[in-house]
Amino acid sequence: MEASTVYYTDFRCPVGTSLTEKLRRLCIAAGIKSIDMDGKFVAIKMHFGELGNLAFLRPNYAKVVADLCKEQGGQPFLTDCNTLYPGSRKNALEHLSCAQENGFWPMTTGCQIIIGDGLRGTDELEVPVPNGEYCKTAKIGRAIMDADIFISLTHFKGHEATGFGGAIKNIGMGCGSRAGKMEQHSSGKPAVQEELCRGCHRCAKECGSDAIRYNENNKAVIDYEKCKGCGRCIGACNFDAIYSIDSSANEELDRKMAEYAAAVCADRPCFHISLVQDISPNCDCHGENDAPILPDIGMFASFDPVALDQACADACLNAQPLPNSQLGQNLAKPGWNCHHDNFKDSNPNVEWKATLDQAEKIGMGTRQYTLKKI
Repeated sequence: MEASTVYYTDFRCPVGTSLTEKLRRLCIAAGIKSIDMDGKFVAIKMHFGELGNLAFLRPNYAKVVADLCKEQGGQPFLTDCNTLYPGSRKNALEHLSCAQENGFWPMTTGCQIIIGDGLRGTDELEVPVPNGEYCKTAKIGRAIMDADIFISLTHFKGHEATGFGGAIKNIGMGCGSRAGKMEQHSSGKPAVQEELCRGCHRCAKECGSDAIRYNENNKAVIDYEKCKGCGRCIGACNFDAIYSIDSSANEELDRKMAEYAAAVCADRPCFHISLVQDISPNCDCHGENDAPILPDIGMFASFDPVALDQACADACLNAQPLPNSQLGQNLAKPGWNCHHDNFKDSNPNVEWKATLDQAEKIGMGTRQYTLKKI
């Protein structure tokens, strides 16, 4: 496959130039205006940040992208899907409140916000995965699949399970419904924390396999002979009584995530933007953010999310670790087994290359790229 072009600009701003203007110029140079958006719905997938986290992208950046879409006649909306874990974004009402508290309003972003998989995280479409090996279909938030055009706006950072959170993670994991997230994260089936169960029977109503009954104390019990591990009961429970107990190995997680991303992007115009700044060691899903492990690097954009992630990863691998960070402290430990890999030295259990390997293998893009500075 021929190398893809990735466009890049740094964060230097001489007097009279703003970061938002630099992002606008980057998107235009990378070809966003070549997409026919006239009268079409445009999903802009981003992460609104967990409450307490301050590393997420500011809404000002989202407004740049939304305004570009509107200039081209598009009807943009910001979107994300509900989380699998308990937190401030596990249903649409709390998710919207979290987004608003973190500054995402129509006035600040220039467009509306739609939670992609609905109130409880169960509004999904089952989408074919092109050349899928681990997942033949992907459970994707319905509103995301209903859009005519898809744009990912990603905060590129470290991640405790996948090595880094880039465009492919933002798309694959981020666009999965709660059942889709469970399919990526887990090779097992959910369990019940009996002390948290209220006996409301909501989970049984949502179960499509008739796999949930109630014991003499009116607590939910899962029949594993019938359970298919879809995770709908997790989304149905308002009290976090049902949870995933068996996480997949990180490499398998990475490969499933790439396949989910391919399903989201197949057969429609897509464009991808990544901002490599505030490079925290862990995901923005945390209710906090540790000190950045690397200095701010720049903004990147491309039609190819695989090349984009590879370019951002390479830039991070070439960056100097920051002291007083998780990465810097690890490297300073006596006898530390250095991996010469800033992601793996920050979180040694990760296998981040598997994401790019699988994405390239199934034809989502190429890791070969030409970097063009703007």
